[in-house]
Amino acid sequence: MTRPYLKEEHELFRRSLRRFLEKEAVPSVDRWEREGLIPRSFWLKLGANGFLAPGVEPKYGGLGADFGYSVVIIEELERVVSGLQGVALHNEIVVPYLQHEGTEVQKKRWLPSCVTGQTITAIAMTEPGAGSDLASIRTTAVKDGNHWVINGQKTFISNGIHADLVIVAVKTDPHAQPPHRGISLIVVEDGTPGFVKGRKLEKMGLRSQDTAELYFEDCRVPVDHLLGEEGRGFAVLMKHLERERLVLAIGAQTAAEEMLRMTVEYVRRREAFGRTLDRHQHVRFRLAELATEVELGRTFVDHAVTEFISGRRLGKKAAMAKWWVTEMARRLSVECLQLHGGYGYMEEYPIARRVRDIAVAPVYAGTTEIMKELVARELFGND
Repeated sequence: MTRPYLKEEHELFRRSLRRFLEKEAVPSVDRWEREGLIPRSFWLKLGANGFLAPGVEPKYGGLGADFGYSVVIIEELERVVSGLQGVALHNEIVVPYLQHEGTEVQKKRWLPSCVTGQTITAIAMTEPGAGSDLASIRTTAVKDGNHWVINGQKTFISNGIHADLVIVAVKTDPHAQPPHRGISLIVVEDGTPGFVKGRKLEKMGLRSQDTAELYFEDCRVPVDHLLGEEGRGFAVLMKHLERERLVLAIGAQTAAEEMLRMTVEYVRRREAFGRTLDRHQHVRFRLAELATEVELGRTFVDHAVTEFISGRRLGKKAAMAKWWVTEMARRLSVECLQLHGGYGYMEEYPIARRVRDIAVAPVYAGTTEIMKELVARELFGND
């Protein structure tokens, strides 16, 4: 399928990135999965080759590339292993907050090292008692002279172990009504007294992506680390979550395409009852159905990407893409495992890892149920 937002230069970039990943990532994936961490050396190699934060302006060290390059990076990382999406989180979710909400001083201070890989970023929204309901976060930041004093706990933070720079959602006005008007965003640097990284969480999937708990205990952060306006954090989060949901849809779509590809290849080789599986009508029909769903997902994702690049607000389309594509990919993963038979349950076959990795996609960045509620609000209003 021809994609209107991808030109020849994007495909040249894709080939370059694919060669890089074949050399620098593919041979190490199994080790990274066992260790539960992608080494910093790999991040630095990504930066040295121009594969980190491509949208950052050249004056801060970036390429100033359009979102088509971002799509290429997301897809190629996902094709290697879903755990590499921590890089996409850095590139397409966290760094854009600094780009679009940061002051000139903040951009000059933090963006260049985000491009080189010397600074790895994370965003801390989720808490033990607050996930999709962001307005109920309890982490507080109280102004004390020239500092914010932060207290609270965050959990399920992607890139949390490696993170050198964390954008933290906090309550600067715990008494605000409605509650979301009291939320602000503050940037915390690793090494700040009172900022403690907790345990690396053991997960069902995405094992090579480090995920951690973060603690803030009288953590004193300079007042100029406020990102955007005080009390406007929730609005900023909502604006950027649209992009995040699109990024996750792109990743899930790519995962679905990979699972379909490997399953088609498998049934062509595997024999049962004297012939290969692809000659059995049930298998052929089921894969035809799955291929149709994958094609529908690709069409909608590409439409959403085209709209995003043109500058149009996605609104409900971002929520639609996030919930439908991630749910489609999760359903497909189980079907593909079934078509692999007993071998699909063996770790030596990549479908097993894919099933584990895709399971969380309908949960993070807002559950499927929250996505449906967002769509319904645009249909019916907030009443």
